[in-house]
Amino acid sequence: MKVISVIPARYASTRFPGKLMEILEGKTIILRTYEQAVASGLFDKVIVATDSKLIYDEMISNGGNVVMSKKEHECGSDRIAEAVEHINADVVVNVQGDEPFIDTESLKNLIAVFYEDLDNKIDLASLMTPLNDAESILDPSNVKVIVDRQNFALYFSRSPIPFNRDIEDSVNYFKHIGVYAFRKKALIDFSKQEVTPLEAAEKIECIRYLEHGKRIKMVETQVFNFGIDTPADLKKAKAFMKK
Repeated sequence: MKVISVIPARYASTRFPGKLMEILEGKTIILRTYEQAVASGLFDKVIVATDSKLIYDEMISNGGNVVMSKKEHECGSDRIAEAVEHINADVVVNVQGDEPFIDTESLKNLIAVFYEDLDNKIDLASLMTPLNDAESILDPSNVKVIVDRQNFALYFSRSPIPFNRDIEDSVNYFKHIGVYAFRKKALIDFSKQEVTPLEAAEKIECIRYLEHGKRIKMVETQVFNFGIDTPADLKKAKAFMKK
């Protein structure tokens, strides 16, 4: 099975424009993310797919594999689909450009589900990690996911799901980490479909897969991880790296 990684790297960002070119302990965020993916040793190839000449030049100057998107894209999956359309691959792993702390073990466990999926029931897989404090659970920048008994995703939301009606009952909350592994066909199918109503409402692209009947296997990880969505997140990342 051939497994590659593509890192979608859009320069514009509503909450933090140009964040991928911000410096994190001497290197740009996008370069750190790329190097982390390469260092995992899990991929036949790692590629950055971007719409930005700044990011393109940053990767070239540091010896990275990078492609410039030919089209405008609304989401990362569409950008990845364009990048891999003519590449021979069975599984494509999307590592978000603003997630520089993904660890090798989590990526390995994510890819492993496809080796175990002998009946091809899994269209894509993604990571989730427990949320334990009220502030994180209520924060709309943390996408929450609920799953069935086999850890297939039922729904993703920026709202705190599930709603805990009886406060005294224990409820588990999970944050969705924006790292995906796709069967290439599921990814290409996605890129040909229109934005769906729930996807548009939540601004969460993986909901489109659910609305079209795709099965998303969620893999739990206990590893500390966070994306850099705001300037405050960047400060947290810098503090984390100095520990």
